[in-house]
Amino acid sequence: MDSGDVSLHPPVPPLPGPAAPSSAASPAAENPFGTPSRSRAPAQNLRKRIGSALAALGVLAAKFWAVIKGALIFLPKLKLLTTAGTALISVVVYSLFFGWTFAIGFVVLLFVHEMGHVIQLRREGVKASAPMFIPMLGAVVMMKSMPDDALAEARVGLAGPILGTAGSAVCLAIGEATDSDLLRALAYVGFLLNLINLVPLTPFDGGRAMAAMAPAMWFVGLGVMVALLLVTGNTFLLIFIVLGGMDVWRRWKLRRTRSIEQAAYYRVSSRNRLLVGAVYLGLIAVLVAGMEHAYVLSSGGHTFGRF
Repeated sequence: MDSGDVSLHPPVPPLPGPAAPSSAASPAAENPFGTPSRSRAPAQNLRKRIGSALAALGVLAAKFWAVIKGALIFLPKLKLLTTAGTALISVVVYSLFFGWTFAIGFVVLLFVHEMGHVIQLRREGVKASAPMFIPMLGAVVMMKSMPDDALAEARVGLAGPILGTAGSAVCLAIGEATDSDLLRALAYVGFLLNLINLVPLTPFDGGRAMAAMAPAMWFVGLGVMVALLLVTGNTFLLIFIVLGGMDVWRRWKLRRTRSIEQAAYYRVSSRNRLLVGAVYLGLIAVLVAGMEHAYVLSSGGHTFGRF
């Protein structure tokens, strides 16, 4: 019934007599069933198609928005899964060398250290990523932006070793109370980890402290890392030397521009420089003392693999 011309019988010749009324005067005679005419049907079909297409787009938009909302709700859980997933991988890798119990304790100490940075970054109003563990290289927290000035950067840098030192000290205290060589060994490695992080070279925590004290010390830190590479032959140090060298060169070039922004960033009062220096040197002294007290003689049969 798409056609507007409908006939139920064969055509009959007109009878003589008065002329029949014109079909133009009666639309019903042209289309007795009241269906749309041939000219109106395409327009109505077009409108129906457009309406169907718009309805389909609306459904797709609703589904897309539902997916976006679900992703936004799941985002905090995704960060947690990233931290937990990389921590689990690190535990598995470290366990191949040191055993499961030591590997778990070591990753916990890494987490405590990184949470010191996270807490201070939040206090400084800087957005940061969740801690992410990198097997054989430690862990990292990525800042979304730099702190307001070098003093704030120093606070963020030193917060990790401060909390990490406290965590290692608690580990040592429990180890002494329970006479556990495992906990003593974990405390020793924790102290050592935080001491290494005080090397005055970015991106180490000590390098961030030097931003407020004496940025020229970055070159001293770079020289120390090169010397350690030559003495120990540890190729892992190449990673830190390359990253540190690139970062020091970039930051030093910016300082040489003597722009107003750079001058404002590195403007730190003498009092605050002394405070940062006191915390920095005090941490080194505490960490060295802690390592000496927690040291477990390997000649006495104590090896990480036995724990």
